[in-house]
Amino acid sequence: MPTLTLTEVKITPIDAPLGAVVTGLDASQPVAPEVILQLKQTLRDRHILIFKNQKLTDEQLVNFAYYFGDLYVPPDDVPVLASQPGVTPVVINVSNVDGGYTGTGELAFHSDHHWTPRPSAGSLLYALEVPSQGGDTYWLNLNLAYETLDEATKRRIADLQLITYNPFLRERNAPKTKYRLDRNIPLISPVFPHPLVRTHPESGKKILYLDYATEVEIVGLEPEEGAELIEQLREHLNQPQFYYQHKWSVGDIVYWDNQATLHYRQAFDANERRVMKRVSLAGSRPF
Repeated sequence: MPTLTLTEVKITPIDAPLGAVVTGLDASQPVAPEVILQLKQTLRDRHILIFKNQKLTDEQLVNFAYYFGDLYVPPDDVPVLASQPGVTPVVINVSNVDGGYTGTGELAFHSDHHWTPRPSAGSLLYALEVPSQGGDTYWLNLNLAYETLDEATKRRIADLQLITYNPFLRERNAPKTKYRLDRNIPLISPVFPHPLVRTHPESGKKILYLDYATEVEIVGLEPEEGAELIEQLREHLNQPQFYYQHKWSVGDIVYWDNQATLHYRQAFDANERRVMKRVSLAGSRPF
């Protein structure tokens, strides 16, 4: 079986704040060490990789993901997408049909597993069926978002810790809040503070480690002060200069660095099918 080398594989940065397209690579075949190393270095620098024209079984998708790290396994008592008691599937069906997850609505900018003790390092999302319009995914460069803050704000947030509350423990129809203002409401699960300014474990870059809509709380700040600061930071995040919009094609795999990006999904017509498979990679404790 031939092994793909850098002579066949082309990696091209795109004209956007993040991202590179990979062509000439068949993810179902063995890949040479120098290609894997180049892919890892490009992910570190560009935050997302877009592999075109793939055709994989679930097993092949998992085997390809293993080139980049171990698979993500959440703690049994910390639910994430697709968790059942004590079990989270390795390959998650991100689909609006056949018992899949995430439906057809808009999904605000977020990073996966932010509320867990060791959030995932990244994910690979593989497109099997895509709607004729809508359902695009945007990725946002959190290093660029940090670097463009004013110096006073950088100093203010440098040593703050942020708690992100688990959205999968919220009652489905309960009112959604973006900041925990009432500390008298008892917690229903453990919480795991992480740095608001995270250091990327491979590049050393500073990351504004904040989701756009998930309920959060800054450790040590009064609720009103913390909510005001988070609102200011979220307004800063909400700028097109930070993101790339991906229109999916069947056969695309997008591999993103969950430590350095947020992602958002457009809503799409519930009468159309959108079928994708996701595999996530293990991460470390944020620092």
